[in-house]
Amino acid sequence: MTVIDPDAQAAWVPAAERSTDREDDFAGYAEYADDDYADDADDEMPLSTRLSIADTLTLGNATCGFMAVYFTTTGVLIPHLTGSEDGGMARHSAATAVVLMLMAAVFDLFDGLVARKLRSSAMGAELDNLSDLISFGLAPAYFVAVWGMVANDAHQRISVVAAVVVLLAVVLRLARFSCVPMRNGMFQGMPGPFGALTVISIVLLELPFLPTALGILGVAWLMVSRVEYPKPRGRLAVAMLCWIALSMGLLASWAFDAPGGELLLQTGCALQVVLGAVIPLFATARRVNTFRDNRREARAAAQG
Repeated sequence: MTVIDPDAQAAWVPAAERSTDREDDFAGYAEYADDDYADDADDEMPLSTRLSIADTLTLGNATCGFMAVYFTTTGVLIPHLTGSEDGGMARHSAATAVVLMLMAAVFDLFDGLVARKLRSSAMGAELDNLSDLISFGLAPAYFVAVWGMVANDAHQRISVVAAVVVLLAVVLRLARFSCVPMRNGMFQGMPGPFGALTVISIVLLELPFLPTALGILGVAWLMVSRVEYPKPRGRLAVAMLCWIALSMGLLASWAFDAPGGELLLQTGCALQVVLGAVIPLFATARRVNTFRDNRREARAAAQG
């Protein structure tokens, strides 16, 4: 007797939060009870392999992350190892790699918006996690590892350790995000795209090795911390897109050696690092104020 899971009847599941709200799990994987049913279903694609528009954006995120690794390798690492490095070429490749990570952040933002407005497939949340791991875990970690190999004052082994810490922080953060419910409208820990951009900004600041390594490790800690960060919605999402566009412009001016381009890039990177440090302070201050208000209300209720 052929048994069909009733949840597998629907071609699509309702729209769900993806990169911004992955708490809602998706159900509805098609199960085939026998070979006869599988033969009859040859013309019908299983639910788990059907892609929505939001899934296509998510795959764009993963593609950008992989291409960032590619440009970091071919334009920065290989020329350094072969002794054929050209300062201008390395700069262009590094800028291209960072721009691709920024584009991945744009895809990550829009796939969530599209999923909420339209529909998402059953494997949307899993695709989003895997894509984020590539673009905001592997790509920035690899960038850090390559920096440790090409920078003059860097220590390669310590740089590799810092890169591994960044990668593991993203892995742990994504795993926790998938199974731990969070307060509406807030992230717990620094979001992956924001963390990746902050790590890259610290590297591009070209500070001495020790402050750079400590800053990278600090960002990794913030990603797995319980510090709350607001989710990019409404005006905040628009502000994020404007900041990404501005960052791309700064990278382009630096890559093409425009007048003042390096100073502009350094200023933008410094602002990114300051934002990464200030937001946790605001979150901590808000928690302290909330705790004080609750104590005052409790005292007033006890006295009344």
